[in-house]
Amino acid sequence: MVRIDGEIIITRSVEEVFDFVSDERNEPRYNPQMTLVELVSTGPIGLGTQFRAVARSGGRSVPMLIEFTVFERPVRLGSHTSMSSMATDGELTFEPRGDATLMRWSWNLQPTGALRLLTPLVAWMGRRQETAVWSGLKRCLEAQ
Repeated sequence: MVRIDGEIIITRSVEEVFDFVSDERNEPRYNPQMTLVELVSTGPIGLGTQFRAVARSGGRSVPMLIEFTVFERPVRLGSHTSMSSMATDGELTFEPRGDATLMRWSWNLQPTGALRLLTPLVAWMGRRQETAVWSGLKRCLEAQ
């Protein structure tokens, strides 16, 4: 198992950041690896909401299913993501910092199959990728 933690300050309100992030269909706007996200479940976004997504990794498309396991607007958003080579569980937390938001992430990655042999590489790549994704979110939201 690999644990990835980090944080970033975004100059937007907690509600704005939470609402934007919790609609996974926004992710292609700030994560260039995410090529497609569609809502699978019905009803408003909340606990149990599912999204089907496709990310680009190493020149190939990787389908995944994302399900919200915690939904406490606007302070906590937990999810389980499953794909053929890995499962990811964790959460984002959102705290006000004046007119900004401190967003923290904490993920547990469970590589499967042959990818388990590359766990140290998965950890390094995962930390790098999460920093890039959430820096993209910061640029996207602060540019609006």
